[in-house]
Amino acid sequence: MEKLVPRQNVDSSACLCRAERAAAVASTGRHVPRSRPCVQSSVRASIHPLSEKRSSRADRRSDGQRPLLPGLPDDLAIACLIRVPRADHCKLRLVCRRWLRLLAGNYFYGLRGRLGLAEQWLYAFKSDGDGRVSWDVLDPAAAAWRAMPPVPAEYAAAAGFSCAVLGGCHLYLLGGRDPRRGAMRRVVFYSARSNRWHRAPDMLRRRHCFGACVMGNRLYVAGGESGGGSLRSAEVFDPAKNRWSFVSDMARALVPFVSVVHSGRWYVKGLGAGRQVLSQVYTPETDKWSTVATLDSMVTGWRSPSACIDGRLYAADCKDGCRLRAYDEAADAWSGCASSGHHLGSSHALEAVAMVTLRGKLCVVRNDMSVSVVDVAAGAGNQPWETLVGKGQIKSFVTNLLASIAGRGRAKNRVLHCQVLEA
Repeated sequence: MEKLVPRQNVDSSACLCRAERAAAVASTGRHVPRSRPCVQSSVRASIHPLSEKRSSRADRRSDGQRPLLPGLPDDLAIACLIRVPRADHCKLRLVCRRWLRLLAGNYFYGLRGRLGLAEQWLYAFKSDGDGRVSWDVLDPAAAAWRAMPPVPAEYAAAAGFSCAVLGGCHLYLLGGRDPRRGAMRRVVFYSARSNRWHRAPDMLRRRHCFGACVMGNRLYVAGGESGGGSLRSAEVFDPAKNRWSFVSDMARALVPFVSVVHSGRWYVKGLGAGRQVLSQVYTPETDKWSTVATLDSMVTGWRSPSACIDGRLYAADCKDGCRLRAYDEAADAWSGCASSGHHLGSSHALEAVAMVTLRGKLCVVRNDMSVSVVDVAAGAGNQPWETLVGKGQIKSFVTNLLASIAGRGRAKNRVLHCQVLEA
């Protein structure tokens, strides 16, 4: 009796190409399909840090056929999922592979943005007394700061790096000075959609303590310092081409300490080679730098921090940021525009270090991580001030008191950068 050869089971769902070859069996003239390893990369493993168990064969075979939500077409399921609060998106990624792939793509968050469902969160990078860099995120709905995982190793102890946002959801860290390697060309960015850090092309020059801005969805950097002293060079990064290129050099070497984009031009104010205060402006259309007169009304009243909302420039009028002034371009003069009526103090912990636009309002961030929000679009005298986060002030006071008792009063936390990401 002819011996029967059992048919081998082939797991056709283990890869996308399902490559097979036929092997002749010596005892029979029949051919039995036999699988071989696929040369394509397999689906990314589970993002759950404790999950090492592979899914069963039946789950892998039927995963691509399952609907996003049982009993609903996929378009209706997506209409439901895009309305889930952003704070719960990390849980959605753990449900199944289809949900993970959906939230990893641009379609999901692009649809949230088009329907007005995208949420803006505030991210703050800070440095402690020992130079260690960390970052926190603020969800306005929760009104509380939450610590984020460690920053990339290159920036764990870096100083003088810059920060900017491209596309509304990509946060870039650029350059800086490493304690061991000196000035860096390194560039990394964090995606609020994938919740991951990625590498970007390095800058063309090593630099730290430089200025950075975004105009026309392109990232510009200029000035700063390197191993050889102050720099005049400036560069631009085009995300569409994924590369850096040089633009015109600055009129004079400059180490910026404040910069802002106003009326389509980039204003930079800082210290020159002789430690004198200089101001320059860059026009991207003509690719030219020009020096701003020292007695210019805008530059004279321009202080850090500052921000531009709806084409109007705002700056702090006191150290704690409880009074604001605005620049009137028609009158070429600064004038007070908003005041909370309550002075917090002039200590280091209460110093206003950043101004950003959050949900159409002006947001003032202080070193103690307290946050105040004011609607500058309201009429004069009608701008209500709101304390979005105030617990950081008490925490900072207790921390500073204990540090003083322990003899470490000089070790102070300070906020380095604040940016808003949308997803």
